[in-house]
Amino acid sequence: MTTSDTPAGTGERTGEDTDRSTRAAILAVHRLTARHRRAIVLATTLALVASALGLAQPLLARRVVDASSGQQSLWPPLLLLAALFAAEAATGSAGRFLLERMGEGVVRQVRHTLVGRLLRLEMREYDRQRRGDLIARVTADTALLREVVAQALVDLVTGTMVAVGALGLMAWLDPLLLVLVTATVATAAAVVSLLLRGIRTASEHLQSSVGALAADLERALGALAMVRVYRAERREAARIGARVDEACAAGVRAAKYAAVMSSAVELAVQGSFLLVLVVGGLRAHGHGRSVGDLVAFLLYASYLVVPLSSVFRAVGLIQRGMGAHLRIEQTLDLPVEPTGPADPPAPRARMHVPALALEDVHFAYRPGRPVLRGVSFTVPQRRQVALVGLSGAGKSTVFALIARFYEPDAGRLRFHGRPAAELGRAASRAGLAIVDQSSHVVRGTLHDNIVYGCPHATEDEVRRALTLARLDQVAERLPGGLHGTVGEHGATLSGGERQRVALARALLTRPTLLLLDEPTSHLDALNEAALTAALKDIARECAVLVIAHRLSTVQHADRIVVLDEGRVTACGPHEELLTTSPVYRRLAAAQTVRPADASMRNGCIRD
Repeated sequence: MTTSDTPAGTGERTGEDTDRSTRAAILAVHRLTARHRRAIVLATTLALVASALGLAQPLLARRVVDASSGQQSLWPPLLLLAALFAAEAATGSAGRFLLERMGEGVVRQVRHTLVGRLLRLEMREYDRQRRGDLIARVTADTALLREVVAQALVDLVTGTMVAVGALGLMAWLDPLLLVLVTATVATAAAVVSLLLRGIRTASEHLQSSVGALAADLERALGALAMVRVYRAERREAARIGARVDEACAAGVRAAKYAAVMSSAVELAVQGSFLLVLVVGGLRAHGHGRSVGDLVAFLLYASYLVVPLSSVFRAVGLIQRGMGAHLRIEQTLDLPVEPTGPADPPAPRARMHVPALALEDVHFAYRPGRPVLRGVSFTVPQRRQVALVGLSGAGKSTVFALIARFYEPDAGRLRFHGRPAAELGRAASRAGLAIVDQSSHVVRGTLHDNIVYGCPHATEDEVRRALTLARLDQVAERLPGGLHGTVGEHGATLSGGERQRVALARALLTRPTLLLLDEPTSHLDALNEAALTAALKDIARECAVLVIAHRLSTVQHADRIVVLDEGRVTACGPHEELLTTSPVYRRLAAAQTVRPADASMRNGCIRD
């Protein structure tokens, strides 16, 4: 895996041997189940009652065997034995159901926590992490964790207590046979203890491989059109197949350790049973031991198999689950945006105070590689300001800072005169709407996508946003109209239509500041002219900051800010900048030679 695939802090958590111990793993599971202690206590009690009922059965079987050699009636002990069987089955089933329900509750709790955390991560973390791997932590890792909390912990407790009870009764029946059984079980326990670290390491590798597989698959499916056009199906299949092979190899390693552990347990069980059968038979024949004692001891030896197997299996399962738990903990340790009120009020507009002001803003995604170098400009209320510059000048970064996805390294932003740091991120965004180049459209209906930022909008408000964004015809064309589905990522819409959906969504919120990043990049000439006219109407209601390369989009702006290599080099209206700004003059000159080529392209390419 590359560095970006591995969350920060992994080395700190996996380097300590004590963190790999079974005791540390059990304590981690104990913390996970903190909110479910009553269910665990009740389930454990039911399991212990079922086990006690099971432990009483060999003593009754002993009475039946001894009674069969005399003249005593067999029906009372047989009826009691049947009652014990039924009671054991009922209490065991109830306890198992409680455990399964508790396991689902723990997974639900962890998934809610993870989802809430992932939705609030700092944007820098999304630049570092692979999103498919983060999704796998919510799905695959929590599913493995469910097995641990629903089975392993209680099996460990009840299995140990039942084993102690069985061993006590076996010691009462025949101490010598118990010594032989203990020796074989201790040998198996020693083998299992040597395998635990390997099991956990293999499980961590397996979960990481599954996460990398999900990330690579999400990468390919997210760019499927590109994969098809460049005939890269085989390359992507090979790349993802390599991840599949890594996951398979990690799974085989884990299976190897599990197989050795299972064999050790089975051999110990079979060996102890044979020893009891041979030695116990000889003792019953020649040393005055009754056949009933031997039958009871054999039953306890066979009963010991289940709790001991459950203990060994629980320890192995806990170690495997800790690989998943480690990845979940790493996710919960990732930094998130500061929390604030769920629905804070937007900063109030004040007369003669700009809707937005940037004051000597500096920013770099990586140390030593600045993107913005002292950017300063304002966006007045109810005015349209255009931000232009060559590709890579820092325009989209300015938008990311205004949306508070990142914080400036120096300088500050003001919203309606108030410093952004005082407002908090949620309040800064409350009066903000953005239409970026991605034009996000989610699976659902056209109506769902438009009202995403304003779920309680009225039908008239939605229709108004449709009209402003020139989406009326799109709504009429879709099967189902406004409530017609748009497919995954808006697959049934063209690029221009997706852009207009994003614009309608932004307008519906009635923002005080509207950010538009290349709003006409996917529009034909007719729709571009219509949107340019609509922007004039929109600018009468709120401040508009637009990034655009097309001269026709920016020349009617009230003010144009020219950005070059992270610095503001000029600011003014279109006609003034043509004479005062060399950068803007070059951009405008490049536009004047494009119309013939653009018209030719428009004849071949549909919006």
